[in-house]
Amino acid sequence: MIIRMTAGASEADIDYVVRRMASLGFTTHLTRDGAVTVVGVIGDLRSFDPASVATLRGVEAVLPMGRAFWMASRDYRERDSVVTVRDCTVGGSEVAVMAGPCSVEGRDQLMKTAWAVRQAGARLLRGGAFKPRTSPYSFQGMAEAGLELLAEARQETGLPIVTEVMAPEQVGLVAQYADVLQVGTRNMQNFPLLHACGEAGMPVLLKRGMMATLEELLLSAEYIMSHGNHQVILCERGIRTFETATRNTLDINAVPVLKELTHLPVVVDPSHATGKSSLVPAVSRAAVAAGADGLLIEVHPEPSRAWSDGPQSLDLYQFESMMESLQPLARAVGRSL
Repeated sequence: MIIRMTAGASEADIDYVVRRMASLGFTTHLTRDGAVTVVGVIGDLRSFDPASVATLRGVEAVLPMGRAFWMASRDYRERDSVVTVRDCTVGGSEVAVMAGPCSVEGRDQLMKTAWAVRQAGARLLRGGAFKPRTSPYSFQGMAEAGLELLAEARQETGLPIVTEVMAPEQVGLVAQYADVLQVGTRNMQNFPLLHACGEAGMPVLLKRGMMATLEELLLSAEYIMSHGNHQVILCERGIRTFETATRNTLDINAVPVLKELTHLPVVVDPSHATGKSSLVPAVSRAAVAAGADGLLIEVHPEPSRAWSDGPQSLDLYQFESMMESLQPLARAVGRSL
């Protein structure tokens, strides 16, 4: 159940409602969104009469929790949320492009890529310092040395950093360097990691699990938001199907469906969705047309020599060309790039 307090309700009124529900044996969760406070009530509500709370001072409405992901839902917040990352926004009128190498391989590779994607119009720099790989013998990332290079790239180019965190014990370290914590597809339901990201209180890019439903994705977002951290960006990166022509199958339906269900920003990762650099521009255009708030693109100066995910990485010229092709499409749907 959700108790929505009136805009500007006094702290005394809010505290009274919380104490009243606690006295009845319920657990409460307080969330503030600007001037509006919402009290989430958890417990066995079958014999509870909502009218007994609706008349309390400062209460605007008592609503059933229609969905398990209530803080991520449109019931909780009707207007779109915008996540601010330094001087960049994700979820506003601009389509935010996050671009960079799959893995940080060294200073020259990273700096060359960072300057190129910035010049082409990217607003955030992505790059992996910790890499979850299918094979234990594949390159696992440069760890903290990679984070240090990412921080240096941010200092030189001004681009905020998006990088993956793989375990709860890594969150504190990665948060020292990154601007956005990325939770990868394999960790979408790593609940201790989601709790740690929520407690970090900084933007989180949450990728859909390769075999997860949209409801499961939103419930994972709810884990993060349950700590009061509402700076969550959802990412559709393709799901595993019977199709073998591409690495994964991009669920383009996910973009408008999520836009109906949630106020959170939605971005698309066409690199992992297709696994083929030749398909990335077309799928990126489709994502923008469908209403995506951003794109996550893998870019490398020499994809054929990349230490990871070379086949799906655009080279610097291909990325620049793709960005140019997206400009008129973004304008056509009332957005900018």
